Amino acid sequence: MMAQYLSLKAEAGDCLLFYRMGDFFELFFDDARVASGVLDIALTARGEHDGEKVPMCGVPVHAATAYLQRLIKAGHRVAIAEQIETPEEAKKRGGSKALVARAIVRLVTAGTLTEEALLDARAANWCVAVGEAGNAVSVAAADVSTGRFELFETDATGLGAMLARLSPAEVVAAEGAAFDATVLRPRGEFDSAGGEARLRALYGVATLDGFGAFTRAGLSAAGGLVAYLEHTAKGALPFLRRPVLHPHGATMAIDAATRESLELTQTQAGSRAGSLLDAVDRTVTGAGARLLAADIAAPLMDAGAIAARLDLVQRFHDEGGLRDSVRVKLRALPDIGRALGRLVAGRGSPRDLGQLRDGLDAAWHLGETLGGLAAPPPLLTEIAPRLQGHGPLIDLLQRALVPSPPIETAQGGYIAEGFDPALDDLRATGAGGRRSIAALEADYRTRTGISALKIRHNGVLGYHVEVPARVADKLMSEDSGFTHRQTLAGVVRFNAPELHEVAMRVTQAGNHALAAEASHLETLTETALERREAIAATADALARLDVATGLAERAAEGGWARPDLVDHACFDVEGGRHPVVEAALARTGERFVANDCVLSEDSRLWLVTGPNMGGKSTFLRQNALIAVLAQAGSYVPATRARLGLVDRLFSRVGASDNLARGRSTFMVEMVETAAILSQAGPNSFVILDEVGRGTSTYDGLAIAWAVVEAIHEVNRCRCLFATHYHELTRLAERCEALRLHHVRAREWKGELVLLHELAPGPADRSYGLAVARLAGLPPATIARAKAVLAKLEAGRQKTGGLAAGLDDLPLFVAAAEQEAQAADALRDELARIDVDALSPREALDALYRLKGLAADPSPR
Repeated sequence: MMAQYLSLKAEAGDCLLFYRMGDFFELFFDDARVASGVLDIALTARGEHDGEKVPMCGVPVHAATAYLQRLIKAGHRVAIAEQIETPEEAKKRGGSKALVARAIVRLVTAGTLTEEALLDARAANWCVAVGEAGNAVSVAAADVSTGRFELFETDATGLGAMLARLSPAEVVAAEGAAFDATVLRPRGEFDSAGGEARLRALYGVATLDGFGAFTRAGLSAAGGLVAYLEHTAKGALPFLRRPVLHPHGATMAIDAATRESLELTQTQAGSRAGSLLDAVDRTVTGAGARLLAADIAAPLMDAGAIAARLDLVQRFHDEGGLRDSVRVKLRALPDIGRALGRLVAGRGSPRDLGQLRDGLDAAWHLGETLGGLAAPPPLLTEIAPRLQGHGPLIDLLQRALVPSPPIETAQGGYIAEGFDPALDDLRATGAGGRRSIAALEADYRTRTGISALKIRHNGVLGYHVEVPARVADKLMSEDSGFTHRQTLAGVVRFNAPELHEVAMRVTQAGNHALAAEASHLETLTETALERREAIAATADALARLDVATGLAERAAEGGWARPDLVDHACFDVEGGRHPVVEAALARTGERFVANDCVLSEDSRLWLVTGPNMGGKSTFLRQNALIAVLAQAGSYVPATRARLGLVDRLFSRVGASDNLARGRSTFMVEMVETAAILSQAGPNSFVILDEVGRGTSTYDGLAIAWAVVEAIHEVNRCRCLFATHYHELTRLAERCEALRLHHVRAREWKGELVLLHELAPGPADRSYGLAVARLAGLPPATIARAKAVLAKLEAGRQKTGGLAAGLDDLPLFVAAAEQEAQAADALRDELARIDVDALSPREALDALYRLKGLAADPSPR
């Protein structure tokens, strides 16, 4: 046995091996040590190997799913080694001492789960593979629980943003990849030619032209992903729909730092609660919640597609009765997408077929309701037909299955009475036999006079007579008609000819009935899977309806407005609000203060000043979130909104570090700011808060000053820049598209009153000491700070302050041109020097000339 185990363990590699032994999955050696620690189960020992006891632990097969969930959550992968023959077959094959054959039938990994108990119903479960070809990068993503299969084109710089968008459970890459991956596979599996061959074989086509234009990187990623899924499923490939290709630039680009800062789908602590998704989500199905998360994670760049989503939301927003009716129907729906995924993967149950039956039937009735609407929105016209067309399958499943089919098949009972007369006869025979056994038990009690006599059943003896040991002597005599089978503490068990005959009829009828039900289950599953693509399309349509009605519900509930999207770079929001903060305040009975934001070509950069806690960061974030919601196809928390499409969204708000990668808070801030300056363009939207505050005052002000100028002069994007450097307000005199704003605050009787209102112009002062007092700093510390501040302000009046002399500096572009001219003068002089012809004296003179040019590059 141990030789068999070690062979399977070698095949399992770095996976924990669940080795089936009867009713348990056993783990040995280091696997047992790891599993016992994670699962908090006893670590025992079994026999010896190389002179040492073998560590061992195990989990019951019937409860394995719960243990798998804990192991997967802890970051482990598990190989399942099942018995692939019965003990009887093993004896027939190799004699009485033959070992039952076992094989690894599946690798359970975080990205390949289909079991309902192992998945979050409201979150997608992506497994992604990254393919490279030259400088091109593609990401292939599959959610095998629903069959979604998508390909994204990106590049090396955008890979991190794409992975952040998908938040995959597993990342698969070729060995030697330059980025972090969960699983490394042989490089040959990522060959683009091999990938094309795998896809053609998977979909049974001679060419992939009908799927779209694949790049070499896309074929590499898709082929690597399919190869990995084949490896984990051990040949039983899970459900993969036709791949959907997403070209580069189809959605708003949002990097990982911005997603984390804005907390789009989860907070920085990793929780869904408190995120934008949580504040917006009013969906009533798991599929709808998953689609809404995908919409928010990837706002669209196609104005037509955005308008189609908004039209559908508006119809449900304007017709509250229709919205309520649809939401009631959706709430009762099972998750047919994931039920289908389990059936395709060979892990389905009668209940999954029942969910298809009930879900498709409800979808048909919903289609009837929506099909009768006058002037339906274009998106509804597109998806409504997908709700119907399953009539014959629904009818078959309604006739074949009981109203509430079970998950387990071992006991049968899931095929409805009347569907198969032969099965009904077998059941009747079994039921008659059980009635005969009950009558026989009563007869035996009468004949023997033993009132405690019972007929029982177990897997070893089958049906047998059981009596208390104290009265067993009555049945031990040869003429009693009973044959002794087993003596236990307190009871004795017997057999009898009449019982054997009845038991044989019951057992045979039961076995034949189970076999008949299993055959029907297989046929029903095959019939359903013939319509897998159409069923998946119905699941998608239901999810889109859930998202649209949920967004309409949220808009009606919060008084949100439909955004007007235009084809030029503007950002005109009236009465904008932060949806997460507003919801939090509402729970405490407080009111959120709305603010306007108007960015245009001649006022595209707002410099926002004011005290801490005044609402600057909230104002910045709320406008970024409004852009995300609008392009996701949602109404927005505002009185009115008119927006130009945002191609790239950047947020540099809040302090964080990455000590694991050797980056301090200030280093992280500079890395993120550098990414903004190198990538933001005229159609981008940038929010920046407190740039330069992580270093010395002079360094920080210099950096902030240069960043504001660069955004104004070079990037020319829409930008909200919050700062405590009041010296930056001088830039309003030099930058024609920069406007000054501040969050209002007042001191009343020595107390700071934060109004959270935005007003034009700079803040009159920082109110730092008032905030410190509000935070509870000791009075003596506050008094000392006041004295120090008075001295500093007196010095500023004499010297002109930190920004003295900055007004004489040229703007960013002019300064860059001067530096370029200096570099060119040096290059020109170097080009004129013939190094080989110089004497030592001439070489020294040349060095002095070059030094002079470096100090004063003006022409001579």
